Amino acid sequence: MKKFLNILFLVITISLVSSCKNVLDAPAQSSLDESTIFSTPALAEGTITGILQSFGETNSYRGRFLVFYGSNTDTEVHSSVKSINDDRARLTNYNTNIANGQMNTDNNAYAKFYEGIERANLAIRGLRTHADVQNNPRLAQVLGEILTLRAVLYSDLIKGWGDVPARFEPITTATTNLPRSDRDVIYKQLLADLAEAATLLPWPNETTTTSTVERVNKAFAKGLRARLALAAGGYAQRADGVIRLSTDADLSRDKMYALAKQECLDIINSGKLRLLGFEQVFRTLNRETGLAGLESMWEIPFSEGRGRVIFDLGVRHLKTNKYTGQSRGGNVGPNPIMLYEYEAGDVRRDVTVVPYEWDRAATDAADQGGFQVPSTLSRLYFGKYRYEWMSRRVTSTNDDGLNWMYMRYADVILMAAEAINEIDGPAAAAPYLKMIRDRAFPNQAQKVAQFMQTATVSKEAFFNAIVNERALEFTGEMLRKADLIRWNLLNTKLTEAKTKLQQLETRQGRYANLPQRIYWKLASNNETVEIYGLNFGDTDAIGAAGGYTANKAWTLSASSDQATYWDALFVRDPNSQQYWPIWQYFIENSNGVLNNGGVNYQ
Repeated sequence: MKKFLNILFLVITISLVSSCKNVLDAPAQSSLDESTIFSTPALAEGTITGILQSFGETNSYRGRFLVFYGSNTDTEVHSSVKSINDDRARLTNYNTNIANGQMNTDNNAYAKFYEGIERANLAIRGLRTHADVQNNPRLAQVLGEILTLRAVLYSDLIKGWGDVPARFEPITTATTNLPRSDRDVIYKQLLADLAEAATLLPWPNETTTTSTVERVNKAFAKGLRARLALAAGGYAQRADGVIRLSTDADLSRDKMYALAKQECLDIINSGKLRLLGFEQVFRTLNRETGLAGLESMWEIPFSEGRGRVIFDLGVRHLKTNKYTGQSRGGNVGPNPIMLYEYEAGDVRRDVTVVPYEWDRAATDAADQGGFQVPSTLSRLYFGKYRYEWMSRRVTSTNDDGLNWMYMRYADVILMAAEAINEIDGPAAAAPYLKMIRDRAFPNQAQKVAQFMQTATVSKEAFFNAIVNERALEFTGEMLRKADLIRWNLLNTKLTEAKTKLQQLETRQGRYANLPQRIYWKLASNNETVEIYGLNFGDTDAIGAAGGYTANKAWTLSASSDQATYWDALFVRDPNSQQYWPIWQYFIENSNGVLNNGGVNYQ
């Protein structure tokens, strides 16, 4: 499974690289030229490898985009949040600097995304020129995959940087430097590309290559098209700094909701995917089975020596132990308020929000055991990514190799619910939202029914339910920021989160009766920690009398804090910096073509 991202790709010659595919039907290496490569399925497939290599480079998705894009919101927060002037914090606290030390290099995510796009452009040109995609399903599938991968890269460029240069042809001398394009131009191209890709790609498990989530399939292409349609039809900060809907009639809100509805229903009605139990979704991911046709729709495929998913986003292990050879995890974690956003009985909470980390006794060196200890309220972890759930022990010091689940079926279902509510109203949309609530509250049909009765009172009530449900469902998956932007709720929800954090710290409002401390003991298995005081209804009196062996204050602040947690969540109005700037390096090397328009970066 871990096969794609260790292989060299030469852009100029697009020569075949070593891969796991059968190349017995390929011509001799000495006879290769572009016409041969792109008319031979085994060779054409090799170009996919090179595009994916750009996803896994050190400062691409692996070490920069996944860990920084998506924070800070009402659901996700970077661990450096309180060090407000640190370059890592500035990437997340809406006060980004154009010379940011984490990003202002020639090989950061912005550069690597365009590297992948250039590789895709070369391959697309070669396939359109030389491949008989009308009569060769394997070549058609390669073209569909590459169109989709290019759309992934452009989607994330827009999410990260707003209006960016549009490159849909290989670079020439005349096009070495391009200005930023209105994102609407890019959206329309991507929507057309993905419509074409869906006609070329098979459904999950219809071919050998689509039996794994590491290869693109029709369902993912359609799901990505729905996601892009909702973004294109939503709000965004434009190049002049103003937040507004698109003025392009082709990208009107009504048309984009209709497109998203159709694509999502195509996927749902295909019967090619299914919801798993919520915990099972992430146990399956962490076990690295890679099987298509379940809930995961496509994953960025990292090799065992590449990728920093648990390393940056998972439950922290303070020391090496039997589960991991690296003491890492938790550079990004849940916003502390998320521990209290889930209703009692919601099975998603304890999978999503983890209030402990792993330690190991000094005398434990022989068997490399480990045990859980409570963390702090200001240092919670995403339980969706865990060394202890993996089927192998991580040995790399810098990477864990876990794939990044880019889209899952639950997202399609909730996009369908949102779009159908807008077009047809809450009664028509209700069955899709109910699918997600039924999974969240198994065997609690009455509770789900009561929720649905309230949610379907009006279109507005249903929309608000969707906004909340996507937070509960996708915390830790870095979807929230883009959702809040397209709904024009970024500032609103961050301001609400700031107020909630203050109230949580001072035990006011809905948090008034929470215990001041947590109480814990190690379970009889000498590994699992039992913590009391994390739930509404818990009290200090019960905790103190409960036979727990230790306790501590459960607060956000400490005397060494550089800034209070809530003030550090955002430094400037989030709507003033919905996107990162084009970094200084690229502006200075653009021959005067690139700039940051009407957005004031410091």
